[in-house]
Amino acid sequence: MAEEIITSTNAETATDHEYNASEIQVLKGLEAVRKRPGMYIGSTSSRGLHHLVYEIVDNAVDEALAGFCDHIEVTINEDNSITVVDNGRGIPVGINHKAGIPAVEVVFTILHAGGKFGGGGYKVSGGLHGVGASVVNALSEWLEGEICRDGKVYKQRYERGKTMYPLKVVGECAPDKHGTRVVFLPDKEIFEETVYDYDTLKVRLRETAFLTKNLKITLRDDREVKHEKTFHYEGGIKEFVTYLNKSKTALYEQIIYCEGMKDNVAVEVAMQHNDSYTENTYGFVNNINTPEGGTHITGFRN
Repeated sequence: MAEEIITSTNAETATDHEYNASEIQVLKGLEAVRKRPGMYIGSTSSRGLHHLVYEIVDNAVDEALAGFCDHIEVTINEDNSITVVDNGRGIPVGINHKAGIPAVEVVFTILHAGGKFGGGGYKVSGGLHGVGASVVNALSEWLEGEICRDGKVYKQRYERGKTMYPLKVVGECAPDKHGTRVVFLPDKEIFEETVYDYDTLKVRLRETAFLTKNLKITLRDDREVKHEKTFHYEGGIKEFVTYLNKSKTALYEQIIYCEGMKDNVAVEVAMQHNDSYTENTYGFVNNINTPEGGTHITGFRN
C-alpha cells in the first residue's frame, strides 16, 4: 500500500494576506519570554516549572563558587510560591549607569543583563547567563526581591515582569549581614501545572550540594505535609561517588580522586569501581549536568 501524506492549506489566508513591513513584530522588555517561554526554559510543563527554582538557586550557587556564600535555603510556601534565601553579597542596589535604574532592577527586568559575561563578576557560573532571574520574573504572577547590604534592607516587587514601585529601603540589618531573598509565584497563565514536587527539588538540590564543597542547602516544604532536609557535603564529589555506589559493592574502599588546573580550567574527578557490569559516568560543567557528554567526558575516557 502506498503511503500518502495529506496536507491542507487555507488558500484564502495564504494568497490574500499581504506580507509587508507592518507584519514584523517587535517585542519589548520581557514580552518575548511570556510569548515563547519554551525558548528560555525548555517547556511549560512540570520540568519548566521546576527550572524556575534552579535558575534562582544557580545564582546563589555562583556566589558560593566565588567564595561569598555558604548557605542557601529553599522553601515551598503554602500557596506554592517559592522562597530562595542566600547569604551571599546581595545583588547590587546602586544605579546602573547604562540603564539608569538600580542594578537589582536591571537583573530582574532586562534580558542579557548580569555579572557573568566578562571576567569581573564571576570566574565560574552556571544557569542562563544574564537571563535566568529576568526569565523567572517574566513567568511569575509576582516576584519580590529583598537585598540586605551595607546595613539596609532593600525591596522591590514585580508583577508578570513589570516593576510595581521603585527600589526602596524597608528596614535595617546588621552591618556584617548580607544576602538576597527572592520570593516568586509561577504564573498559572503560562504553566500547565503550578504545584511543586518536593522530591524533584530534593534530587537537584542534593546534587548541587555534592558538587559545591562546604555549601549547605536547606529544602523546606511548608504545605500540608511538612518536610525539611539539609544537604551539606564537605567531601564534595567524593561523597557523591559514595552516595551513587551505596546500593552496590565497591571493589576497594578508597575513592580515587584527583583535581588540577590547566589553561585556567579547573577539573575534578572522583571514581570507584563496583561489582556491577554497567558504567555510570556523570559529567558536570560549572555545576550544570551535561547528560549528552562533551569534551570533558571524552578527555576523561581517553
